Amino acid sequence: MKQTNHMLTVIFLYFTLVATESLLLAESIAPQNGKADTDSTTVWYDCKLLTVDGKGWMDTEKYYDRLPAKAKETVRAAVWNISHNTAGMCVRFTTDSTSIQVRWTLLRKNLAMPHMPATGVSGVDLYAKSKTGRWYFLGNGRPTAVSNNASFNLVHGKECMLYLPLYNGVKSFEIGIPKNRTISKSIESTLKQQRPVVFYGTSITQGGCASRPGLACTAIVGRQLDVSIINLGFSGNGWMEQEMADLLVELDPAAYVLDCLWNMSSEMVSERVKPFVKRLREARPKTPILLVEDSSVRNLTPTAKGRILRAIYEELTTQGITNLYFLANQGMLGEDGEGTVDGCHPNDLGMMRQAAIFTKSLAKILQTSGQETSNKPVLSDSEKSVALP
Repeated sequence: MKQTNHMLTVIFLYFTLVATESLLLAESIAPQNGKADTDSTTVWYDCKLLTVDGKGWMDTEKYYDRLPAKAKETVRAAVWNISHNTAGMCVRFTTDSTSIQVRWTLLRKNLAMPHMPATGVSGVDLYAKSKTGRWYFLGNGRPTAVSNNASFNLVHGKECMLYLPLYNGVKSFEIGIPKNRTISKSIESTLKQQRPVVFYGTSITQGGCASRPGLACTAIVGRQLDVSIINLGFSGNGWMEQEMADLLVELDPAAYVLDCLWNMSSEMVSERVKPFVKRLREARPKTPILLVEDSSVRNLTPTAKGRILRAIYEELTTQGITNLYFLANQGMLGEDGEGTVDGCHPNDLGMMRQAAIFTKSLAKILQTSGQETSNKPVLSDSEKSVALP
C-alpha cells in the first residue's frame, strides 16, 4: 500500500512538473488584450504583446527601431534614418490555431529597390520549428501598399517565428487568429544560446539583396545556430565610428561580428578598426570579437582591405587582446560568380553560402566562449583558409 501511494505521489509530481514547464515556456495572451474584427470572427493581437526578438534596446523612439532614442543625438543622420528599418527583428509565438492572418503598416511607400524585390524590402516571412528542432519556411507576406494583409496556414501548437521587413520599417504589426483560439509568447527562451550574437556591418549585413527576410545571411545563421541575432547592418554606413562602438558596448552578446569593410576605405580600415576593437574589449573583456574580411565575387583572398585587416588582427593579438578572431572571405560567395545580384550584394544563393561560412566559424567560437583562450585557432590547420583563429 505504501509503495502504491509512493508511486502515485511520483506520478502526480511528474505531471505537475510537466504542467509547470509548459507554463514557463509560453504565456497566453488574454483575448481582452486583442481587438475583435467587425465581423467578430477574428481577434487581432499587437505583436508588442508577444516576444519581439532582435531588439538590442528597449528605450527606442519608435518601438521597432534598432537603435535607442538617445542615439539620434550621437550617430550620423544617415545611420539614424536607417535604424528605423526592422532588419533582423522577428516575433516568436505559438498558437493553437491552424491558420493566422498578419497585417502590417509600413513606414515608407517605396516597397522595393531596382535590385531587391518588395518581398525582401518590405515583406514578412513565417517559419515554424519542426519536431527535430529545425526551422522551416511556411510562407511570405507580399506587400502591395503601405498597409498589407497576409494569411498563413500552420501546424497546431508549433513554435513560430515571423520576420519583419529588411529595408523598410513598420508602424504597426499584428497577428489575427479565430476568436476561439489562443496565442502565446515565449517567456523562457528555448534557444540553445541564451545571449544574442550582434552583427555590425553594411547593406550586406542588413540583408541586401535577399528575396525575403528569412533569407538574409544573419537570419539563416540565427536559425542554424538556434540563437537570437541583433542585426546592426546600416546600408552604405558601416563605418566603425566610435559612437557606434559606444552603443555596442551597452549590449551583452555572446559574440560581436564586425563586417564593415565594404563600406570603408583602406584609410578608414587602418584608422578605425583598432580603436573600435579596443573600445569593445575594454567594456567587454571576455566577449568574442570576429573580424570579417570583405566578400569577393571574384573570390579574391585576401582582398586589399583584407590585407590591412589581417595585419591589424595580428597586431592586436600580439598586444594581448584575447578572444579576437579573423574570418577570411574564402568561399563566401562560391567560385562560380553566381552569388550576387550586382557583383557586391549577395542574392539568395550568396546569402546561403555566406551563412554556411559564418555558421561554421561562430559555432566554434560560441562553443569555446567563456573558456580561457590564448588566441588559439578556432579551426584546424586544414581549415585556416576559411577562418583564422
